[in-house]
Amino acid sequence: MEQMRKYPIGIQTFERIIKEGFVYVDKTDLVWEMAHYAKFNFLSRPRRFGKSLLITTLESYFRGDKDLFEDLKIMQLEKEWARYPVIHLDLSVAKGQDNVEELRDRLIWIMKPLAEIYGREDDETTPGMLLSGLIHRAYKQTGKQVAVIIDEYDAPLLDVLHDQATLDAMRKVMQEFYVPLKANEAYIKFCFITGITKFPQLSIFSTINNLKNISLNPRFATICGFTEHEVQTVFKEDIEAMAKTFKLTPEEMYKQIKFNYDGYCFAGGAESVFNPFSLLNALCDQMLESYWFASGTPTFLIKQMQHFHTDITSLDSLEVPASAFDQPTENMKNALPLLYQSGYLTIKDYKPVGRLYLLSIPNQEVRVGYVNGLLPTYTGLDDADVQVGFAYKFWEALRQNDIDLAMRHMQSFLAGVPYVEGFKQKLAEAATKEGFYEYTFYLIFSMLNVYVRTQVKVAGGRIDMVIFMPDAIYVMELKVSDTAHHALEQINERGYAKPFLTDGRHVVKVGVRFDIDKFTVGEWEVEKHKTLSIR
Repeated sequence: MEQMRKYPIGIQTFERIIKEGFVYVDKTDLVWEMAHYAKFNFLSRPRRFGKSLLITTLESYFRGDKDLFEDLKIMQLEKEWARYPVIHLDLSVAKGQDNVEELRDRLIWIMKPLAEIYGREDDETTPGMLLSGLIHRAYKQTGKQVAVIIDEYDAPLLDVLHDQATLDAMRKVMQEFYVPLKANEAYIKFCFITGITKFPQLSIFSTINNLKNISLNPRFATICGFTEHEVQTVFKEDIEAMAKTFKLTPEEMYKQIKFNYDGYCFAGGAESVFNPFSLLNALCDQMLESYWFASGTPTFLIKQMQHFHTDITSLDSLEVPASAFDQPTENMKNALPLLYQSGYLTIKDYKPVGRLYLLSIPNQEVRVGYVNGLLPTYTGLDDADVQVGFAYKFWEALRQNDIDLAMRHMQSFLAGVPYVEGFKQKLAEAATKEGFYEYTFYLIFSMLNVYVRTQVKVAGGRIDMVIFMPDAIYVMELKVSDTAHHALEQINERGYAKPFLTDGRHVVKVGVRFDIDKFTVGEWEVEKHKTLSIR
């Protein structure tokens, strides 16, 4: 199909998007509001979520490039269009430095283009001294206060988070670099800092006492990402064209897109947003792929989950206070803050009384994507072990509502797994055998694009696993040292299936016993509409 419009994939410069006629979702009213909200602002958002576009929009606004904003929402708000010097620094290019000397050199190198504009004194030998000099000279040469914009302020520290000696040394370099932001407050019109994590001992958090962290502020929750209204209006024709490719109605196509890419929420009670990177790629390619996850393997994140022994099956439903997932990076006692700040968990609900947040995996793209990395870590398998033959057979059986056939496929598959030494080792190391197989089932189902939740809270207790298919919901109880019959009895006695009976889909109860000697499913009992079958 001939592409209807130009999608700004890989283009994060506001000026280029506007001048070259790329699709632009107008966020300029929020940009204006943020520019007048506080002098010093900090925003945390996941990677590839539009932070760079937001930054270049701010840059164009403070440069007074009025012509770029014609017909956009900001024109109803801004009347003066004054021009200010802008110091824009992208610290993502300072990643991967091995020592403090390399880090200092890289920071000075980043500021070299600005030094060519505003000059550099001979005694400005450290990054902080040079930054301070740039702010002073920009103010002196223009007679205007300076807009300072720093992208990915934490990038130089992330790779050394658990190397305390290197972290301490590099943190001192970064502290010296950020001190001028406070010292030169009189010369600064506006300061905007982005990142993923919170390092409280860096001077931007400890010495700039009026730094406003707007990361959880509802008024700016949708400044990055696309809202449902924006998707359904700006991309209406694109979705209709994609629906023809998929032979679906536009409404069905939208549901598929929403299932894969919506669901990110960045403040309690705020509207959710779509992942802009994935949505634009999907509309451009007319495909539903894992674009965001594939764009950067979260090796660092998986290492943190291993380090903190994260229970992956709990990630679908975590009720926590704000302090639990918004705590400073250096004080983390689990991987939850990084999972949230990196976009692998998001806010699904908020209880103002007690400020309790319900966190969950945002959408199917994230669910399927990170499973590929977690499968070998938690089960000793990799995606090749799972997807050769078995995946298609299992999926087809579930799609046909034949749980018996699906379980036979699972039984045969797991029976062959003992030859994978990693699997046997992970099973031997597991705290509980039920927990290990719960991990295995959870990851395999997720990998097959099946929506699965574990440890689901209901009035009668916690359900081990609930599998959601288009026409059926499977309520499963897993046992190792007990029988499949007792597992099914537990489902019935505790009313595990009751919350799903009004859903409209078939509800199937499944009791499963694992045979730990044979490393596979030993037996299962299925009950559907009072029909009982035993294998």
